[in-house]
Amino acid sequence: MDLKLIKNILELISESDVNEVSLEEGDFKIKVKKQGEVQQVSYSQPAPQAPVQPAAPQAQQAAPAAEASDAQKADQPEGDTVKSPIVGTFYTSPSPDSDPFVKVGDHISKGETLCIVEAMKIMNEIEAEFSGTVQKVLVDDGQPVEFDQPLFIIKKD
Repeated sequence: MDLKLIKNILELISESDVNEVSLEEGDFKIKVKKQGEVQQVSYSQPAPQAPVQPAAPQAQQAAPAAEASDAQKADQPEGDTVKSPIVGTFYTSPSPDSDPFVKVGDHISKGETLCIVEAMKIMNEIEAEFSGTVQKVLVDDGQPVEFDQPLFIIKKD
């Protein structure tokens, strides 16, 4: 079964009220269950809280939030985000003793393998959807990833 088809199926299930789906195609079988509400993981640290001031104007309260957002954007390199199409374990290389598929600074072509996300004992190669230069790898090797979690930042050509 095609990885893009699986991604589309997962997106449809996540947007629907269906809680469980089982599909079979030849020897390939997949079963997806929702486990309640999906929790979203935040990768930013909250801005330090200023002491509470009585009846401060809203414009003054909004300024620190805007500054924190600008600081987070400045922290991230420019480029497009490649997100995980599935839940699983992130691997930078095909085996522990192999070189990573890509490193920061590498130029990649559309269709080139960026990483592997293992799900249900199946090694799913994640391919580049466009050409560009790898700006940042956002996940450590061997770490679990969620559906739609950012994996790479790539600056398009």
